[in-house]
Amino acid sequence: MRFCSSFIITILLIGLWSSCRKDFEYTISTGNLEFSKDTVFLDTIFTNIGSSTYSLKVYNKTKKDILIPSIGLGKNQNSAYRLNVDGIAGKNFENIPILANDSIFIFIETTFDLSNIAEKEFLHTDVIQFSSKNTTQQVPLITLVKDATFLYTTTSSNKIKETITFDSDTDINEIHLEGFLLSDDQLHFTNEKPYVIYGYATVPPQKEVLIDPGTRIYFHKDSGILVQKNASIHINGKLSLDDKILENDVIFEGDRLELELNNVPGQWGGVYLLSGSTANTINYLTIKNSVIGLFAEGDNLLQTPTLTLKNTQIYNSSSINLWTKSAAIIAENVVLGGSGSTSLYCNLGGVYTFTHCTIANYWKNGFRSSPALEIDNYVGNASDDLINADFTNCIIDGNNTNEILLNKENSKAFNISFTNCLISFNNNTPASDPIYDFNNTLIYKDVFLNLDADFSDATDNNFNIGLNSQAKGVANDDGALDVPVDIRGKDRTNTPDIGAYQSLTSN
Repeated sequence: MRFCSSFIITILLIGLWSSCRKDFEYTISTGNLEFSKDTVFLDTIFTNIGSSTYSLKVYNKTKKDILIPSIGLGKNQNSAYRLNVDGIAGKNFENIPILANDSIFIFIETTFDLSNIAEKEFLHTDVIQFSSKNTTQQVPLITLVKDATFLYTTTSSNKIKETITFDSDTDINEIHLEGFLLSDDQLHFTNEKPYVIYGYATVPPQKEVLIDPGTRIYFHKDSGILVQKNASIHINGKLSLDDKILENDVIFEGDRLELELNNVPGQWGGVYLLSGSTANTINYLTIKNSVIGLFAEGDNLLQTPTLTLKNTQIYNSSSINLWTKSAAIIAENVVLGGSGSTSLYCNLGGVYTFTHCTIANYWKNGFRSSPALEIDNYVGNASDDLINADFTNCIIDGNNTNEILLNKENSKAFNISFTNCLISFNNNTPASDPIYDFNNTLIYKDVFLNLDADFSDATDNNFNIGLNSQAKGVANDDGALDVPVDIRGKDRTNTPDIGAYQSLTSN
C-alpha cells in the first residue's frame, strides 16, 4: 500500500515537473515578429525637453513560445532614445520571451540636445533592433528636434518661485501668478527660432514688447503673457502666402507638439492686457488652445484704444476667446471660433467697434451654455457705461439656439448697433425685451436672422464661406471700404461678403 502511494506521488511530481518545465521551453525567434507600427514617429520636441511616451506593440503570432535573443537601440548607449521593454528600462535587453499568440509592449521616450549642432531643426533618428536566428528586424524611430529660446521663472535658494502680481480679489488681496519680468533684452521677439515660456512673461510698466512677423511662441501649462499698467504689446504679423503654415503670421500655442494634442483646449493660460495698458496693437496673430485667449481691460478713460486688433484668429479656448472689460477695442477681420464658454465677451461697458468679424462658436468638446457673443454693462454690484458696441458686416453664429446675449443695467448707458450682420437667434422667448426687437432699425439695420453661413468646417474652426453662403454679397459697402481686404488679403470692395472672409468664389 505504501509502495502504491509512493509510486502515485512520484508520478504526480514527474507530471508537475514536466508541465512546469514546458513553460520554459522557448524556441529562438526566427524573425517573424509583427509590429503595431512600421515606424515610430515621436512628433516634434524642443531641445533638452523630454518627449511624451510612445508605445510599440510586438506580436508573436505563431503557435510557439519564442525567445528574442536581443532587443536594443541601433546606436546602443550613444542613442538619445530610451526604452522600456515589458516593464524594464534600458537601451539593450537580452532573451525576451513572448508566449504563443501573445505580445509585449515597448515604450519609447527621447531627449535631445541641439547645443552642439548648428541646425535650428534636426531630424533625430535611430532604430530598435530585434535579433533572431536568421536575421535582424528593425523599427525606425524618428523625431524632429527644434532649437528654441527658453524664458522662465527663477527659483530662490529656498525653492520659492518668482511671482507676479496679477490682480486683487474682492477683499483687496493681491493675486499672484508664477511669472517674471521681461528684461530689456527680452522685449523683442524675432522669428529666428521659437520661444518656449514657463510662467507668465510680464511686460513691465513704461515698456513695450515687439513681436516680429513669423514668430512662434509656445507656452507651458499655466503660462502666458501679462502686459502691466503703462506698458504695451505690439504684435506685427504680416499676411502669409500659405494659408496652412501661416509663415508670416505670429502664432501662440501650447508647448506640447504631439499631433494628438493639436486641438486640445486649455493647454496654457492666455494673454492678459491689464488695466492701464493702452495703445496695444495686434495684427495677424493666431491664438489657440489656451484657457482665456486674450483678456483686455480698459483704463477707465477710454480716450486711447486699449487694443487695435486686426487679421487675428482666436479659437479653442477652454473658457473665453476674447474677453474685454471696460475697454476700448477696434477690431477688423477678427475670427473668434469655438470656445468652452463665450467667443466674445464685452463686459462691464466700454467702447467697441467690430467690422468684418466672424464670431462663431461651434464648440465640440462638451456642453456649452454661453452664447457666441455676450455684452453687458454690469457685473455683480459694479456697472459702467456701454458707450457703444457697434458691429458692422459681422457673422454671429454657432451651434446653440441663441448666439447673442445682451445684459442691460438701466441706470447705465447701453448703446449697441448691428449693421448688415448675419445673426443666429432662433428663440422668441426674450422677444418681449425691446433689446431683442430685430425690427428696431435704431439697433438692427439690415440684419439677417438664422441664415446659413456655409462655413468650410466650423467644428474645426475653418470659417471660410462657400458658394452657398447666405453671407455672400450682402455686406454694407461703407464698412467694406473701411476694411477693403479680408483676413487673407482678398479684395472685398466689389460685392463684399459679411464676415472676416470674402468667399472663395467671390469676384
